[in-house]
Parts: sequence; structure tokens; C-alpha cells
Amino acid sequence: MARLGPNLLDKGIRADIYHAIVKDMDEQAISVPAEAEGRRLDVVAQELLGEKFSRSQVQRLLRQGHITLDGGPARAAVKVRAGQAIAVELPEPEPSELIPQAMDLAVLYEDEHLVVVNKPPGLVVHPAPGHGRGTLVHGLLHHCRNGLSGVGGKLRPGIVHRLDKDTSGALVAAKSDQAHRALVAAFAAGKVSKVYLALVWGAPPLTGNADSGIGRHPVDRKRMSSQGRHTKPARTSWVVTRRFRAGLSLLRVSIHTGRTHQIRVHLSEAGFPVAADATYGGRRQKRAAPPAVADALRTAGRQMLHALELGFEHPVRGGRLRLTAPLPADFRAVLRALEEYDRA
Repeated sequence: MARLGPNLLDKGIRADIYHAIVKDMDEQAISVPAEAEGRRLDVVAQELLGEKFSRSQVQRLLRQGHITLDGGPARAAVKVRAGQAIAVELPEPEPSELIPQAMDLAVLYEDEHLVVVNKPPGLVVHPAPGHGRGTLVHGLLHHCRNGLSGVGGKLRPGIVHRLDKDTSGALVAAKSDQAHRALVAAFAAGKVSKVYLALVWGAPPLTGNADSGIGRHPVDRKRMSSQGRHTKPARTSWVVTRRFRAGLSLLRVSIHTGRTHQIRVHLSEAGFPVAADATYGGRRQKRAAPPAVADALRTAGRQMLHALELGFEHPVRGGRLRLTAPLPADFRAVLRALEEYDRA
């Protein structure tokens, strides 16, 4: 693989931005949408990458072979065809040193090998574009004075899996490399039990499942979708635990794979978007909610999704661990508003 020249970093692309782009684009190629037919490759590539790269930076990446078209090098001026695959492949840059930050972490379990925390809503898990400070990683580095596993790289020490910024709940991080590798293998083999609580619009069947593959949306890179050519298997199942008169339902959701935005995509495409989810349609029916419920959702300001339970074999000692993360205050406030409306 061609090495990344230092001049590219000098042009204003930070290491954390590179890391995020590399991981995102390594997962799958981005398919050229139909409306981009006949346009220049550099223009289309810049639009697909968003605002992270300038036009000149995209052209430089093309010249250096870091952006490919259908798996091979291509000139910036080449006209693309619908369905062609644009991919980015960059070596991971050396990031700047992460500085630990004191945080009030809600620890559910901890020993010398791992730590499980109840991540609050609004907290980004690891450094990413626009979030160079104040992430869960920074807090964990302060909390775990003896350090975290280095398997995940310098930007993601100890991070075995992720939760979206606005999803709360149980998350495990590894302190040792041995624990990290074993946990990653357990997640990949489907041996980790992951149960969520999701408040959704509508009245889903009492039990249900979705198994459509999930990949990057063919047009909007910030979203995931079951549509498109490059999807990966995904399976979600749910049980309705309560229906509310206000037109919402509380689900206990199990995910048997771990795709990005999996629950949000599957429930939205089934016609039951997660409440207050601005990305996948959860705000469309907010006007139909009673005022007190609408106020509680507005105050929460995030999708009503919480990682309730995490179960796995201890990666070093053995024995099953099952951790439960209490609901955060904003989620409880929404449920109280719904219950009060039911009693009225």
C-alpha cells in the first residue's frame, strides 16, 4: 500500500478525521448514485466524503492511489457511471497523545482486565471529527490509571464495541490486550448478549424480527440502510413490553449482529421508528404526542434507545457476566409522562 505523505497532513486534515474516514470506508465501498452518472470522479468523491476533504485534497488522494474506482486507480477527471464503487484506503496516521480527563463515570463492573460503564446520552465513545476531547475514552484513561488495551489503536484504547453518541447504556472496555482480543472474538462470534430498550412510534406486533442486511445508504453517507449493493447480514428481534395510549410502544430489543445504527434502521424500515430519532424518522409524529409527552421528548433531544443488558463470558477468568444499566433520567422522564397520560 502506498504510504501517506506528511504533506497531506500539513494540508489541514487531522489524524482523527483520517481515522474515522478510513474505518468508515474500509467497511465497504460507496456506490455511485444514479444522479451522479457522467460527473467527474473527484467531484463525486468529495460529495460522498462530505466536508472532511477539500477538492484539492481529494485530487491529491486520487493521484496517490488512496481513492480507487471499482478497485483500481483512476484520474480525477474520469466520468463515473452509476453503480461503480468508490473506496478510500489510507494507512492509519499516528495520532496526537490523548490526554486523560476526569469524568463522573457510572461503573457497572470492574476488575483488572475490563470495565463496564453505563454510558450517558450525549457522550461520544472515542475521538472522531469534531470530538477531539471529552469522549468516553478520555474519561476511561483517567479512571483506569494502569491504562487500557492498545489493541484498538491510539485513538481507541480499550474500545471493544461502540454505542451511538445519543444512545445510552452498557458498554465494555478492555484494560488488557488479552481481554480485548477475547472480547472482540466473542462479539464477532455472536456470543455476547445485547438487549436494548427502545421507545418507538406505533404498535408493532407483540414479537417480531428483522433480518435485512444493512450497509451505507446509497446516497446519504451519514445514514445506514437495507437498500444498496453493499450490505452486511443483520438480525434484530423484539418483544413489546408495553403499549401507551399516546401512540408509542416500549420494546425489549435483542440484536444478534452489530451493524451501525442496526436497531434504528430495522425499526424505522419496519414502520416503527425510534422516538425522537431525527435521522430515521422518529420525529415525524411528534405533533401527535400529548403536550407533556412531546415536552419530555423535546427535553431529551435524542433517540429513545438504551443498551439495557450486556452478557458475556469473562475473557480471562471465565464465568458468565450479565450487567444491567439503569435507565438515564431523560428516558425515565419520557416514560413517566406516558404513564401519567395513560392514567389521565
